[in-house]
Amino acid sequence: MTRAASQAASQDVRRSAPAAGAGSRRLVELDVLRFVAAFAVMAFHFMAASRSLWDAYPTKLFEPVARLTTLGILGVELFFLISGFVILMSVWGHTVGQFAVSRVARLYPAYWFAVLVIFIMYRFSGVAGFDPKLSDGEYLLNMTMLQGAFGVGHAGGVFWSLWVELRFYVLLALFSLVGITLRRCLVFLAAWSCLALVAEVTQNETLVFVFMPRQAPYFMAGMAFFLIHRFGARTGALIPWVIIAVSYGMSLHAAMERVGERVRLVGIARYPAPPEAVIVAITVVYLLMAAVALGWLRWVRWRRLVTLGALTYPLYLLHQTISAVVIPAYRDVVPPWPLAGITMAVSIGIAYLVYRLVDRPGQRWLRARLEALRVRYRRPRARGGGRADRTATSIPVQSPEASVP
Repeated sequence: MTRAASQAASQDVRRSAPAAGAGSRRLVELDVLRFVAAFAVMAFHFMAASRSLWDAYPTKLFEPVARLTTLGILGVELFFLISGFVILMSVWGHTVGQFAVSRVARLYPAYWFAVLVIFIMYRFSGVAGFDPKLSDGEYLLNMTMLQGAFGVGHAGGVFWSLWVELRFYVLLALFSLVGITLRRCLVFLAAWSCLALVAEVTQNETLVFVFMPRQAPYFMAGMAFFLIHRFGARTGALIPWVIIAVSYGMSLHAAMERVGERVRLVGIARYPAPPEAVIVAITVVYLLMAAVALGWLRWVRWRRLVTLGALTYPLYLLHQTISAVVIPAYRDVVPPWPLAGITMAVSIGIAYLVYRLVDRPGQRWLRARLEALRVRYRRPRARGGGRADRTATSIPVQSPEASVP
């Protein structure tokens, strides 16, 4: 090897090495942001979006906070940002099999429980709100989480985002097959940005399905924020920040289109979410993720916040179903404000019970069995790649809980 080639390889190794302390502790601040996102979505559904629950426009019932609750729809976008950060952290240094086991074990136990609850409720009770009107076979297909691939409706109104997440996981799994390094991440993000822009401009169905132009900006920005968190100044140049800037612009467009659809549907008076408010909300979300990446929120250490973050997934899955039972049953006897608060408290309480009794033990049970299968049928990994690639992919990284939500 020539001296120049040796120096280049050494530089790539140094750039692929983590910054001091990166990945050495759980990012409790992300647990807080998960709960903030879930609470925002819950507030949106209870106090801004669900006219059928109240038999009135909820923004009129909760007018003092309507400008905030209407923006709660963007809590899902915050989840996507967190997911980009966390999923890249999870896949780095792991095989595709390990990554798949981690994601399946994390997502499915609580999800299966939610689908089962929804099926029982709409089959054997008089609850009508948010009824997906699915056949038994369609409920069964929902258990796979792949119903979106077959044009079948989602059992839960929020399940659409899980289908988006699964497609993101596939992209990351395919990318991991070539070996993840800092340099390759930057190339991958730059290419995805260009392809997502092409998909948005052309609206080609295949490109939109694969590259998800309305959701990709959040995933890409989350990944770039993770690179900044992990490598610090070693990221070199300004490429991650350029990717974040491009993603921010694309996010503004996507968010204004998504919120604008609701405004056009019911009118600005009934859904007071003007474009400038959407810009402020997306900017705040990006600033919060920048604060995480730069370590400005390291002071958030209270361990109980980990549990708060963990219960956000069952809360996200079940809060609409709970509201369909509670709000119509009591809206004629309990005033709107206390009823909304009670429904939120009940939702959080049930989510905690589901986390403790279903989600956490279910994850352990499923992970153990999937890991046993993976170890049994795995094949020896083929050797290949340069010294820098092997160094980069062998660094152990904390594998946190998935951010979805």
